[in-house]
Amino acid sequence: MSQNPPNLRPDLAPAPRFDEARREGQPSIGMVSLGCPKALVDSERILTRLRAEGYAISPDYAGADAVIVNTCGFLDSAKAESLGAIGEALKENGKVIVTGCLGAEPEYITGVHPKVLAVTGPHQYEQVLDAVHGAVPPAPDPFIDLLPASAVSLTPRHFSYLKISEGCNHKCKFCIIPDMRGRLSSRPVHAVLREAEKLVEAGVRELLVISQDTSAYGVDRKHDTSPWKDREVRAHVTDLARELGQLGAWVRLHYVYPYPHVKDLIPLMNDGGILPYLDIPFQHAHPDTLRRMARPAAAEKTLDRIAEWRDICPDITLRSTFIVGYPGETEAEFQTLLDWLDEAQLDRVGCFQYENVAGARSNDLPDHVDPEVKQDRWDRFMEKAQAISEAKLAAKVGTLQQVIVDEIDEDGIATCRTKADAPEIDGNLFIDEVTEGLAPGDFVTVEVDEASEYDLWGRRV
Repeated sequence: MSQNPPNLRPDLAPAPRFDEARREGQPSIGMVSLGCPKALVDSERILTRLRAEGYAISPDYAGADAVIVNTCGFLDSAKAESLGAIGEALKENGKVIVTGCLGAEPEYITGVHPKVLAVTGPHQYEQVLDAVHGAVPPAPDPFIDLLPASAVSLTPRHFSYLKISEGCNHKCKFCIIPDMRGRLSSRPVHAVLREAEKLVEAGVRELLVISQDTSAYGVDRKHDTSPWKDREVRAHVTDLARELGQLGAWVRLHYVYPYPHVKDLIPLMNDGGILPYLDIPFQHAHPDTLRRMARPAAAEKTLDRIAEWRDICPDITLRSTFIVGYPGETEAEFQTLLDWLDEAQLDRVGCFQYENVAGARSNDLPDHVDPEVKQDRWDRFMEKAQAISEAKLAAKVGTLQQVIVDEIDEDGIATCRTKADAPEIDGNLFIDEVTEGLAPGDFVTVEVDEASEYDLWGRRV
């Protein structure tokens, strides 16, 4: 059985899944969706609007009258991947509309691919629709297409991303996301809750809450209130999590900065309202490195908070991402990071080697680290993280775990996830016996009987 690789990019969302049928004569649009879950939600919104206007959604180039490429600009390697996807779409189809984060730099795209039909920036839905109308005029069937459409989902039916805000108020020197997506802009709390409720009513069993800074949700709205059901609800991450936890689905929080008020979420996890899981981008542990990143530099307080969270909710799973080889990082600073990881004992860890990104302020910092040194530090970091993961998973052998089924393959092996695992970025739990009657989205109790560095195996009980 294959194991999850230790170098998964945490900016990647699950691959989109298309299952649309096309009627005769119906105009069809293809979609290549790159980047993080936030971009995947943008792709879903664009396709939902297009489907309501009478367009079919094509799963391949040949069946599409035009192709939208939703790009990523997170790293230079992601930009190269986006340019490659645009080139492939031009070669295979010819009519290509570009949107997404890399679309904030239109000259960068058209300089490489001058034949694209249009370039729009992130969450510019109207401009994308205008470009599609110009390339492929709509031809709706008024008896079918102009009815209110249910949302297009690019993930399996049993889980869905729930985007609660756009943008970010942080000014981290290595990141250009605020330049592309703007400052924090939170959705009204009643709109988020209504979307979540509709998703659960449609069969979604797990809601993955995403934004650029989930902890800051509602700050820009001064935590205003909205009527919901028979009460007023505040636009605040704690209040939102409490309400989401009443919908009957798993609720998983991503991209949570470790502000002091995050402590208020932990009792909700311990009581079973939301999953005992926090995805927190710590990035580093040495205070000097964090200062050069322009991030909070109190790593010792972070360890105190982790201990406090675990005291309140012993079953909490902590996932994070880190950067090694940041400009100016010394061997001593890197060793501090390894020592911090030893003490923090995080459950799930991803790691980047630092890359320059056009427009990032970190590019101008002195003392850039040699590629060979970055690779060596990444190897050592991942060796440490893997050993921690292996020990933590070994401790779960013999325990009972509630899991959600993601897939049943042709051999009858069920790929599942525990409460500690987000889709495609964390581990899996495999059931290879007595899987008859299971289907994606089912919850089942499993006794763990085997563990590896990243995955578990078990049997139904």
